[in-house]
Parts: sequence; structure tokens; C-alpha cells
Amino acid sequence: MSGDKVLTLHPQGRMGRRIDAVKYQATREAVIGALSSGDLTQNELVQNASTALEGRFEGSKGWYVESVKLDLEARGLVERYRSKPHDRYRLVR
Repeated sequence: MSGDKVLTLHPQGRMGRRIDAVKYQATREAVIGALSSGDLTQNELVQNASTALEGRFEGSKGWYVESVKLDLEARGLVERYRSKPHDRYRLVR
């Protein structure tokens, strides 16, 4: 892995996380790819993106997906909306 890091943003202004740039980019692509097929719940998003990341790097895929999803929300690329019984996520068009 490279030594470059990305400092993620948080939609509520909380402290972001420092993530390896290669892992960030791979996870970003996986999250956007999962959401490009349609709106997803949190569990569906984590499952789909984690599957896409299999074999790409070691570590908790769910943690990376959550951190990058929050970053994409803060950057206005992904939005969370209320839906019953679970909130859903979609790409901002």
C-alpha cells in the first residue's frame, strides 16, 4: 500500500478518519458502484460494496465502507433519506 492518506469528512462535522489512499479509492469505487444499481439500505450497501472489495485489501471492509459512505455524504455525492422500515442511500444526480 502507498503511504498517502486521505482525511475523510463527516456529514455532521465530526472528526474524519485517516485512510490509506489506495483503500479509500477502492472503497469509493465500490460504494458508488453499489449505489449505481439503485437505492440501498445500510446493510445492502455494506454487503454489496464489501463483496466488490473482496481480495482488494485486508481489514474490516464494513468499517471502510461506512467511513467512505459518510465522506461521500459530506461531499454531497451520496444522500441518506427516510424510508420504512430502514433509511436508504442513493447517489445524488
